[in-house]
Amino acid sequence: MSSQPIYIPRSGGSEKRTPRLPKDRKREFRIWWREIDRWLLFFVLLLMAVGTLAVAAASPASAHRLSTSETDLPDLYFFWAHVRWQALGLLVLVGTSLVPREMLRRGTILMAGAMLFLLILVPFVGYEVNGAKRWIRFGLGVQPSEFLKPAFAITLAWILSWKLRDPKLPVIGISGALVGVIAVLLMMQPNLGAAILFIGAWLVMVMLAGLPLQRIGMLMGGGIAGMLLAYLLYDNARNRIDSFFGGPSAYDHVDLANRTLTGGGWTGSGFWLGDNKMRLPEAHTDYIFSVIGEELGLIVCAIVVILYLAIILRVLIRLVDEDRLFIILAASGLIALFGGQAFINILVNLQLFPSKGMTLPLVSYGGSSTIAQCFTVGLLLAVTRRNPFLVREPFDMRDALEKEEDR
Repeated sequence: MSSQPIYIPRSGGSEKRTPRLPKDRKREFRIWWREIDRWLLFFVLLLMAVGTLAVAAASPASAHRLSTSETDLPDLYFFWAHVRWQALGLLVLVGTSLVPREMLRRGTILMAGAMLFLLILVPFVGYEVNGAKRWIRFGLGVQPSEFLKPAFAITLAWILSWKLRDPKLPVIGISGALVGVIAVLLMMQPNLGAAILFIGAWLVMVMLAGLPLQRIGMLMGGGIAGMLLAYLLYDNARNRIDSFFGGPSAYDHVDLANRTLTGGGWTGSGFWLGDNKMRLPEAHTDYIFSVIGEELGLIVCAIVVILYLAIILRVLIRLVDEDRLFIILAASGLIALFGGQAFINILVNLQLFPSKGMTLPLVSYGGSSTIAQCFTVGLLLAVTRRNPFLVREPFDMRDALEKEEDR
């Protein structure tokens, strides 16, 4: 006979059982909270909070400029829309950071292929905003290049990491060809700023992948030659560069942005008390850093810059003891795209760089850009997740190649 006790159902209904799925989710969340870089998450959330305040300050200016005789936009129209996009972005950020790395890598590579296909379609089926055709409409406007940025970094890291399996594979050439195709498609929109950003991130990643110094010098020389050709043959680049070096007029966007930035002094003119922002085009997107300067002051602008530097530094610190080439390249590419876009936008507002039409990551208003930047941060949190009890050895390319050859 079996020694197990006889099952006797409880009175008043069936046995109450605790579902397993919620327990599994709680366990996964505890593991996630233990492994992620909480300082990085804190800096990101703080930057998003500053962005919410900045969009609230800039919203009246943009609402007034975009209002028509038929449609009168309320002052906080862009603020409430930004809050909704940020809420969705936070879900994307947390959800992405919870996904296992292997699954995330495969999904992101597929995403890169889809976004590249959409980028090819943009010149044919895209619609134009402010003289640039960068968006495709799927109910809502989607900018494929924004979502291609994080997917591009992961895909490039995957390609460059092939070097560990076979050092003879031409990974630099393959990745360079991919970047070249993307740059040409972006310049057709035109979107020279994004093309420069992609090329810059690629250079960072190939240098970390062990590209010899001689080839790095050749690539830099090729980049300078490419910029000269762009100036001679590409009207968009020539006009922006001429405008930058020729000196701004009183009505140039960049000059208005700089005067708005410095108009509030160190402490700002006060929330919603700025005057220059009312004449500033794209106050809630491209030139939101100037709005921060006018209403909140240059001290707050400095805090924003420090937050970007802190995010970059936290990622680099996280990579110090990393022993996997793919993770090093992926995180470096993601942070190069994120930080590069931030500082290009800031330099434009400071009149130190030609206007590029780039938003300030996690601060500017945006639909596609907000979701894409939150996806980028989610990828950063995912690839830098680490068991705090696991000791790693610093990565050495030569040792990795020797181990791969021994196999």
